[in-house]
Amino acid sequence: MPDTTSPPSETTQNTSIFAALHPDIIHAHILTRLDAATLASAASVSSLMHRLCTQEDLWRQICTATWPSLRDPIARRVISTIPGGHRSIYSDAFPSLHHFSLHPRRTPPPPPEELISAVDIYFQGRPVFSRVKRIETQKDWFLSSPLWVDALEPNEMIPTTVKFTRKEEKWLKQVEESLSVSWIVVDPTGKRATNVSSRRAVLARRHWLTREVEVLYAAEMVRERVQCVVKVTCGGKVGGEVHVREVNLVMEDTEGRQLSGKEGVEILQRGMESGVRKKVDAVREKERFEKFTCLMKERRERKFRREKSLERKTPFV
Repeated sequence: MPDTTSPPSETTQNTSIFAALHPDIIHAHILTRLDAATLASAASVSSLMHRLCTQEDLWRQICTATWPSLRDPIARRVISTIPGGHRSIYSDAFPSLHHFSLHPRRTPPPPPEELISAVDIYFQGRPVFSRVKRIETQKDWFLSSPLWVDALEPNEMIPTTVKFTRKEEKWLKQVEESLSVSWIVVDPTGKRATNVSSRRAVLARRHWLTREVEVLYAAEMVRERVQCVVKVTCGGKVGGEVHVREVNLVMEDTEGRQLSGKEGVEILQRGMESGVRKKVDAVREKERFEKFTCLMKERRERKFRREKSLERKTPFV
């Protein structure tokens, strides 16, 4: 009788080899060398690999290497209460939020007692600033005021090695390409998180009045309706180094209106729950931001024309 037994597949053979190794060897000499995407893929190979690849220390190492701010005791305490820990945070925060659809919902959830902001600034790929801030979200002044969160303290500055020169176009492009920002918002109550910065800049410009440099990072929250903007303001003098003076977060709609704290928190909560995490290249991010800016400009002009028309129709008393 011919032998009908098929030879073991390559996957089966590899799994058997891994099973023969001691778990400590796999963990210490193989898994600690993997990046997040490879580690997540390896977890689907077998039940053994899933157990080994979902260990908290591996994902803590990946998260804190990517976002040094998550080493902060406040961040570590909050993450320890989230099912899945650092693995869940990575899944929520990488890549950044792209958008979500604003379907009607009967009753929005109450705002959490606080939100945690974990901010990291990188210069030429190296982290130069990390900060964790707690935002009390149930204060009346926060809920009714425009949403505005500062990452830096007053008079605090972050140095860079970019030199201010008279050739504005050259160093402006250098600042845009050298600086990158991550801004993770964590909801300790809802146990979710999201990254509201595009990481790469979508625009670098001179402020028309102060002449300070503004570098913008944006994430679309609600498709073509609301976006989150992280603005990095830089200063300096010709011949000296560019330094970061302000880093703040706001949320605005296509009417040009800055959302209140109450509106912003609700949108953040919705984004954490159902937002699309999508890796988009820098060119597409800029295109999306330019499209949003054009929509904002068109609606402002339309509103201005409508108000002018009403003024002409209103009789003088």
